[in-house]
Amino acid sequence: AGLDRLGIGPGDRGAIVSQNSARLLTSFYGGCGWGRILVPINFRLAAAEVDYILDHSGATVVMIDPELEGELATAGVKHRFVLGPESDEVLFPTGGDPNPWAADEGATATINYTSGTTARPKGVQLTHRNCWVNAALFGWHVQLSDRDVYLHTLPMFHANGWGMPWATTAMGCPQVALRKVDGAEILRRVELHGVTLLCAAPAVVNAVLDAAADWDGPIPGAGRTRVVVAGAPPPSRTIERVEVELGWELLQIYGLTETSPLLTINRHRSEWDGHPSHERARKLMRAGTPAVGTRLTVDLTGEVLARSNTVMKGYWNQPAETEAALEDDWVHTGDG
Repeated sequence: AGLDRLGIGPGDRGAIVSQNSARLLTSFYGGCGWGRILVPINFRLAAAEVDYILDHSGATVVMIDPELEGELATAGVKHRFVLGPESDEVLFPTGGDPNPWAADEGATATINYTSGTTARPKGVQLTHRNCWVNAALFGWHVQLSDRDVYLHTLPMFHANGWGMPWATTAMGCPQVALRKVDGAEILRRVELHGVTLLCAAPAVVNAVLDAAADWDGPIPGAGRTRVVVAGAPPPSRTIERVEVELGWELLQIYGLTETSPLLTINRHRSEWDGHPSHERARKLMRAGTPAVGTRLTVDLTGEVLARSNTVMKGYWNQPAETEAALEDDWVHTGDG
C-alpha cells in the first residue's frame, strides 16, 4: 500500500540493503506479493557496487539499513529511505489496502545480483514460479512444519535466504531474525525460542561449535535442531562434531542463485542407521542427490549442468550472458 502511494507499481523495482530484520522479511511479501520486483542487495558491498546495482536494476526506491546510512549516502534513486519509524509511516502504513494485482507466476519476483569477481555483478531474474517451487521443494526435503521454529542466520539477501522466508511463512512456522552472526548468540536463540531449523555456511557452524565448547549446561537443541549447510563442503570432522558435540542433525545442499537455489540435498538416510558417526559424516560430505524435479548432468568438460523449474528466467538486461548460461533450459553452473 505504501508503494502504491509512491506511484511504484507492478513491474517496478524496489531495492533493499539491510541485515536480517523484520522489515526485510516483510519486504519479500509487501513487494513481491503485489507484483513489484524486489532487489535484495548484499549489505557487505561497497557503496560503488550498490550504486551500480541500483542503476542497472532501474530501482525507483531503495530502503537502507540505518547502520549503512552514511556509507550509502550517494545512493541516487527517486525514493530513498532509511529504515526506521519515519520510513514505516510511508512504506508500512497501518491498515493499508493495496491495489489488486493479477498474479502471474511467470513474472519476475526478485533480481538477485551475483558477486562479480572478474566482471560486473549479474542480476539473476527469479520468477514467482521459480521461488515457490524452490520453497516447496526445500520445505519438503527438510520436512518443514508449523511445529518448527526457524532461525535466520543466513542473510536473507543471499538467494532470498535460500527461499526460507517463503517456505517458513507458508507453513506457519515462527521465525527468529538474527541480525549478526555470533556463535554464542545462536545458541542463546536456539535455547530461548526453541529453534529447530537454521541454514548456515560452514564458518557459521564452526562458530557455533566454538561457542558450544564454553557453553554452561546442556547444549540447546540437542536431539531436536537441524542445520542445513551449503556454500562450501564441510570437512567430515565438522559434520561429526555437529552430531556428537551439539546433538544436531546436519544436512548438506548444493545450489546457486541462478537455480533459486536448491539443486541437491544430502541427509541422513534410514539405511545409515547404526553406522558409526564417522562413517555417516563421510557420506554427508557429498553434495547429495538431485532434489525432486531436478535433473543434473555433466558435460564433456566436466561442468555440472542443471535443469529444473527453479532455473532462472535470465540475467536482467544482459541477453548475451543469459544465452551463454542457458542452453535448452539447462543452466551452466560453472562448477566441476
